[in-house]
This record gives sequence, structure tokens and C-alpha cells, in this order.
Amino acid sequence: MELELSGKRALVTGSTAGIGRAIAARLAAEGAEVIVHGRTAARVEEAIAAIVPQAKGARPRGLVADLATAEGVARAIAEVPEVDVLVNNVGAYEAVPLESLERAKWERLFAINVISGAELARHHLPRMLARDAGRIVFISSESALQVPSEMIHYGATKAAQSALARGLAELTRGTRVTVNSVLAGPTRSEGVERFVGELAQARGTNEQEVEAEFFRTVRPTSLIQRFLAPEEIADVVAFLASARGAAISGAAVRAEGGLLKGAF
Repeated sequence: MELELSGKRALVTGSTAGIGRAIAARLAAEGAEVIVHGRTAARVEEAIAAIVPQAKGARPRGLVADLATAEGVARAIAEVPEVDVLVNNVGAYEAVPLESLERAKWERLFAINVISGAELARHHLPRMLARDAGRIVFISSESALQVPSEMIHYGATKAAQSALARGLAELTRGTRVTVNSVLAGPTRSEGVERFVGELAQARGTNEQEVEAEFFRTVRPTSLIQRFLAPEEIADVVAFLASARGAAISGAAVRAEGGLLKGAF
């Protein structure tokens, strides 16, 4: 399927690893001019070096900025003032019991997961509307609807992210600009790989058994009963970012392996 992404400029925030890197690689493979973002030059350079062999002829460029800060967002806008595709992927999560969720933890997670994307959209959406072309995709999570008790603040940020995407989509009425969020399920990211490996070693078992137990006990409603590969999320994002995804806007697209019950 021709996605018509060749020559499109795409900024993927938080794209030095995991889902973000997979999205950057997928868009680059489709011919997009990809901007790889991270907080350190070393991580950005490492990601670019990994992406180039996966996308023949791709020449991704880097952006180093801490998007949890106003200064970092300003730098991102100054260095990349115009994009055709904005993928708000940068994010953080942590398991914290309710009694330890002091204000600073709420503020930090909202700054990274929500405000960074809101500020970038505030700059880029009006420019997309003026051109009558553009795509904005927020990488949310199934935790937006099924809030984990051990990460209440994370679930709240993901719910806010999906609400933000829907609100922004309302501003695109009658245009060729779309805004969507993707509700990603548990994905085999760097952090998950490390966690599963360490747990398997500590228990004297293998990673396959740890994964199977996780889905039996922690996420039993999953229909696929496995971690998603980052590339599977990237495929969904590439479609939404493309000309082929023009009919989808204002949606919270479920890419969570059937974990969420219900017809919505």
C-alpha cells in the first residue's frame, strides 16, 4: 500500500528507543524526512545510526531538547518550525503507590506526557490548518481507560492526552488535517525487556514464562496474550500519518491487543 509519505517532514518526539524509534524508522522507510528527538546528543546519534540501515536512502536528522521544560519546547519549535507530521510520543511512566504521589511527581509526568505535546500542537496545528494539510498523532495507552492502580498518575496523563487529541481534532473540522491518539497496549520496549529479563533471572526461569504469567495475572483480558512489538504500533501510526488514513480523525485508535473490553 502506497502511503504517500515521501518527502513529508515528520517530527517524532522521544524517538531514541522503543515505540518512538520504531515509528521514526517506519516513517523514514516510507520516504519521510524524519527528525529524531531525544534529550541527549549521544542517544539521538545512536538512534539515527540504527535507523539509517533500516530505511534505504533515509537521512534522518536529530533534535536534542528536554520537552519537559518550556526552554526545551521553545528549542524544538525554533529548530523544527514546520512539519507535515507531528507524533507526540515522548513520555515517562513509573510505578508509585498512591501515598507516595506527591505534587512533584504529578507535575513531572504531566509536563512530559501532556504539556509537551500540547505546546507543540499549539505551534504546529495552526500552520497545518493554514496549509490545509497535516497529521498529529499522540501515543497514548490502554491505561487511559484502564487506569493501573500502581500508576494512577500515569493513567491520568494518558487519559488527558487522549482528551487533548480529541479537542484538537475539533479544530480541524472541514479541513484535510487530522488529529488522533493511539491507545497502545503493553509493548516490549527497552524497559520491559530489562524488567522481563531480570525477573526471569531472579526466578530461575525464562522470559517466555515471565511474559505468559504477566498476561495470565496482570493483563488477563488481553486477547493476543503477549507484548506488542514496537513495530506493530509503528505500523498503525504510519497509516494514520499517511494519505490512506484521511478518514480517521478525532479517534482513540485501539492498538492494545484486545485488552480493553467493550464495543467502544
